[in-house]
Amino acid sequence: MTLLCVPIPVHAIDEVPSLLTRCAQAAERGANIVEWRIDELFAQPFDSEGEYEAALDAIAQLIRDSVLPSLVTARTLQEGGRCELDADALFHLLSEIASLQTPPRFVDVEFALVEKLARIPTVREGGASLLFSAHDFQGPPAHLARLYARMASDDRCAIAKIAWRARSVRDCHDVFELLALRAKPSILLCMGDEGLATRVLAPKFGAFLTFASEGDGLESAPGQPTINTLKERYRFDAISRATKVYAVIGFPIAHSKSPAFHNARFAEAGHDGVLLPLLVRSDWESFKATLAMLLDDASLSFRGASVTLPHKEHLVRFVQERGGVVDDMTARLGASNTLVVRADGSLFATNTDRIAACSVLADAFAAPLRGKRIAVFGAGGVARAIAGGLAVEGARVVVVNRTHEKAVELARELSTALGVQIAAMRESEFDCNAAQCERFDGFVNATPVGMEGGSDPDGFVLPDAAHLESDTVVFDTVYAPRDTPLLKFARSRGARTVDGYAMFVKQAELQSRLWLESL
Repeated sequence: MTLLCVPIPVHAIDEVPSLLTRCAQAAERGANIVEWRIDELFAQPFDSEGEYEAALDAIAQLIRDSVLPSLVTARTLQEGGRCELDADALFHLLSEIASLQTPPRFVDVEFALVEKLARIPTVREGGASLLFSAHDFQGPPAHLARLYARMASDDRCAIAKIAWRARSVRDCHDVFELLALRAKPSILLCMGDEGLATRVLAPKFGAFLTFASEGDGLESAPGQPTINTLKERYRFDAISRATKVYAVIGFPIAHSKSPAFHNARFAEAGHDGVLLPLLVRSDWESFKATLAMLLDDASLSFRGASVTLPHKEHLVRFVQERGGVVDDMTARLGASNTLVVRADGSLFATNTDRIAACSVLADAFAAPLRGKRIAVFGAGGVARAIAGGLAVEGARVVVVNRTHEKAVELARELSTALGVQIAAMRESEFDCNAAQCERFDGFVNATPVGMEGGSDPDGFVLPDAAHLESDTVVFDTVYAPRDTPLLKFARSRGARTVDGYAMFVKQAELQSRLWLESL
């Protein structure tokens, strides 16, 4: 069983009652062990011996009265903490804590100090066990495997811990590989958003414990999820070696509702699977290397992915290069949002965006799409799927993009691939006050403009000169926030609006069905 450890910082000795209450609340939410982070107590010299003894008494009370087993950590400045005691003074402190009458279950000892001093804190018989730790906030430690081997081979080390800042999702593979070869109970994890998989999948790979914060804003390290997030969104307690792994891949990805949606669907279906958000840089090489790592690591049991911007076109290329199947319409569109890894390991890619977008627009018009004149803003994977899908349904599609040449190129490619006529238009041509201007029935934003966490969260794509009427439909594929700047603007002009959540739900339901049917 992988334990769930909640870090609670100790800033002052008079906080002890409130800290014990917080610990009890964390236990009620599912924490199994508490890490008392005592850095702050020793962030500056004490004025007297009495102050030092008072601090030690406060630590003893926390350990004695805690409803959870305790891990005590005094992290130094060199490894991301606040403790300013020199090495000898720190080891003396840890020796006293480890040998208390009621000792903690574990005391954290930085391995760099163990090697520097060629000794460990003194622990009386029956005292705390020692957890050797190493941290790197820049990236993987040099000679990672050797570092772990030195820690794990030391008989004085009960638990070996290494944590580092992930440079990419691919760093997670090193964690899984080391855990598979572990020589003793180990804590191995990557910090940062790219390292989330190592925290969520800790039970799958047999980590001794993983860390989770009490709540948002209370993280002790970058990328640390909350107890509730691990327990509820990712069903941490249900994860085992047999759990199938899925992902939503994009850049950015923090806004995605896919993990909450799909993990709930898996629970409803009784499927032993978990879907994780993976932040993958926008270039082809990053996408290719990450997806290859997920597929090639048999221990992951990777079974599928939801792929969002900017990787929808990358997925088509990847599956084709790996000898998989891309359905005919998706291949012609040149963009896919869904990867299915079949039971025999073969790959299948399709696009549920197209079906979902056409469906919500038809519902909004309360009429067939045939003959409707619709402007689609964007030239990426989402725009490809929607513009192509609408055109196949008989709509008169016009592609608009800030870089007009990209709109022209997309319109030409889709027209050729689908055998339909798709036009391109400049934003400057939207002055529809002229009598000869043919007005649009609908507008679709298929760009990240207006998305929280994106490069332009306050913007919207619709030119001010665009003509809107009460029967004009404005559809924004962005769903975070649900009420985007574009939709607010459209409503102020009297138009009908459709938010991106409706499309998200429809396309996600189709994805979930495909994954479950492939088992």
